Amino acid sequence: MKANITPHSYQVSRDDRQKSNHHKSFLLWFTGLSGSGKSTIANLVEQKLHQQGIKTYTLDGDNIRQGINKDLTFAPEDRTENIRRIAEVAHLMVDAGLVTLAAFVSPYKKDRENIRSIVKDANFVEIYVNTSVEECERRDVKGLYKKARAGEIKNMTGISVPYEAPEQPDVEIKTEEESVAAAAQRIIEYITPKLQLSHE
Repeated sequence: MKANITPHSYQVSRDDRQKSNHHKSFLLWFTGLSGSGKSTIANLVEQKLHQQGIKTYTLDGDNIRQGINKDLTFAPEDRTENIRRIAEVAHLMVDAGLVTLAAFVSPYKKDRENIRSIVKDANFVEIYVNTSVEECERRDVKGLYKKARAGEIKNMTGISVPYEAPEQPDVEIKTEEESVAAAAQRIIEYITPKLQLSHE
């Protein structure tokens, strides 16, 4: 099959799109347990970027699983495929010149390393939303922990399957010690230099 695929060379490049947008594009990957605050923080970061005129798009776990990945389960192999597909979509969005935000549990280190290889290291910002399973279970925003404890959900990260925490994330957010607003501001400060085009 691959022998019959020939990529077409288009005249408008990622550099052209970045220049048009007046900023660089890259991927902000938010990882952490369900209920850790990933989507909440990503949402505020996107709002702040939008206010600055930065072109953005957010990919969120629940939204993706209702569409492009609705055929996948939460079994380990499907979780890996879920993240692989998201990484490929994010890669396209970064190529389109967008600062792309992705909020996914993504519990396996090998899958996060695969994201990094797909979008390229220079385009990948790993944000670890570090919230204890006890706090996530106390919040239980979606009622998932209660269902997992009752045996209604299998493969629940933090309960029946492990979460492999990043060892050297670019930004680590401890939500039990830091407000959402402070966390979002810290992320903005970290990525601001990355947004600058070389000639600006």
